[in-house]
Amino acid sequence: MRSDCPVNIVLIGMPGAGKSSIGVLLAKRLGYDFIDTDLLIQVEAHCRLQQIIVHHGLEAFKDLEERVICKLAPQRAVIATGGSVVYSAAAMTRLQQIGRLVFLDLPLPMLQQRIRTMYRHFAELTIPCGELAPEEIAAAIEGALCGTTN
Repeated sequence: MRSDCPVNIVLIGMPGAGKSSIGVLLAKRLGYDFIDTDLLIQVEAHCRLQQIIVHHGLEAFKDLEERVICKLAPQRAVIATGGSVVYSAAAMTRLQQIGRLVFLDLPLPMLQQRIRTMYRHFAELTIPCGELAPEEIAAAIEGALCGTTN
């Protein structure tokens, strides 16, 4: 373990920037623990992140994220945060107190490509929404999935 490294390294960035993937590799290189705050939130809530948002709302999710992060007290860890952590001043203050923050700044076109690829991989239907109004998008989904047209 290198003595010239910070006690904790905190990775922040947009979803798709690679915080978790890079965090695991960096932790292995340094001999540090790896902490994924999204996983800690899921353990605390006993459900997946999306379920928290669907059943309790985005504000409840952000409150839980803040509480989980504000309780962190690791030693020699690489911490991968969720993309929404920057919306909580308290969480960001705590992360600054416990480690050095590293922003994984991926250019927007690359982020878009990574995220688009992930969504396309799992999607059963893709609707190009660029020039469509919400009502037109809803009608397209209905038509494709329900076999109806208007």
